[in-house]
Amino acid sequence: MFKIPDHQVAGHQASTGIIGPLIDDSGRFYKPLQSDHRGSQEVEFYTKFSSITEIPNHIRKFFPIYYGTKQIEASDGSGPCPHLVMEDVVSIRTNPSLMDIKMGSRTWFPTASEDYIMKCLKKDRETTTLPLGFRISGFQIYGDKDSGYWKPERKYVLGFSTDDVRVALKKFVSSNSSNDLVAEPDFAFAESVYGGPNGVLAQLLKLKTWFENQTIFHFYSCSVLMVYEKEPALKGDSPGVTVKLIDFAHVIEGEGVIDHNFLGGLCSLIKFISDILDNLPHNSAQNSEN
Repeated sequence: MFKIPDHQVAGHQASTGIIGPLIDDSGRFYKPLQSDHRGSQEVEFYTKFSSITEIPNHIRKFFPIYYGTKQIEASDGSGPCPHLVMEDVVSIRTNPSLMDIKMGSRTWFPTASEDYIMKCLKKDRETTTLPLGFRISGFQIYGDKDSGYWKPERKYVLGFSTDDVRVALKKFVSSNSSNDLVAEPDFAFAESVYGGPNGVLAQLLKLKTWFENQTIFHFYSCSVLMVYEKEPALKGDSPGVTVKLIDFAHVIEGEGVIDHNFLGGLCSLIKFISDILDNLPHNSAQNSEN
């Protein structure tokens, strides 16, 4: 009934001796409830989020559907343990391309222990978290039935420079997604995935409008997950772009203050994607003619 996800690109992954998430055939994602405060804090967030009536429906769609908690056998066979049960956002996809982007220039929350803050601060300084306000945590890009997926190792991704991030965001929407950052991207899916009324940019702008006003929560160490499928786009159909917020173990009360940490990272990501759309090869040609 339960199996290890094929398309997980970040977070704790199930392996020998390590408990990780599971999925089932009904489109549900089972995340092990962490034994420390993180597990209870994520349950608390989902419970409160579900009960707040002033959150508009067009914003709720950016959050995975929450089905409560359930005791199931752990992925390592060590026995039953509680799991968060959520929507599996890639269950309807055949060959999804997806990218997990951790938001904010600071990933540690104010009441964290000094050891935890130093651990997060070290990673924030060594990645693009501080200079850009976000970092790519992991991604996979589907090429075709022959080449399969490009899913680089996490250590490689965390070592990205600002230029690497820019290239990875371009490669994410290109048909020539070879297993490196060297080949020049062809931007084949940029307009259908990043652009348009239902593309990534339009969805991020809706989130930005909400974050410019919402003071209910502060989303530390939360991620933006972008998902689409190349094959429908090749046939002229919608690539079914999905943008979700995930990972809420470090969400705290906003106490009437705007979440500038998340908002700043979101604005930075929006700028990167806007620049890609503004500088597509055909746009550059048009600009040179004018």
